[in-house]
Amino acid sequence: MLLHRTKRLAIDTIMLVSSFPNKTAFYVIGQQLVKSATSTAANYRAVNRARSDNELFSKLSIVVEECDETLFWIEILEESALIEKDKLSKLKNETFELLNIFTKSRKTMKLNK
Repeated sequence: MLLHRTKRLAIDTIMLVSSFPNKTAFYVIGQQLVKSATSTAANYRAVNRARSDNELFSKLSIVVEECDETLFWIEILEESALIEKDKLSKLKNETFELLNIFTKSRKTMKLNK
């Protein structure tokens, strides 16, 4: 389920950025946003292939960082009014939900060590 959700986040982000106008601010933010969203998905995929608890924790920490960065860039788009809030709300909500799930998972792992 989370594998699908993270991949969908990456695809939805790519589709959003593909619709951006050809302006410098959109290009710079779009590049960062696509990198962090696709990294979230790719690293979560790696979490599922971890060979040890330490590797799993490390990969999950990367997922948390990248997902948080994705949320940051969405907030930048929203707060700068470059993109209308309603066009970002679904993506923002999904990113926030995933970030909460991954953060709680990492915290639970840390407590269980």
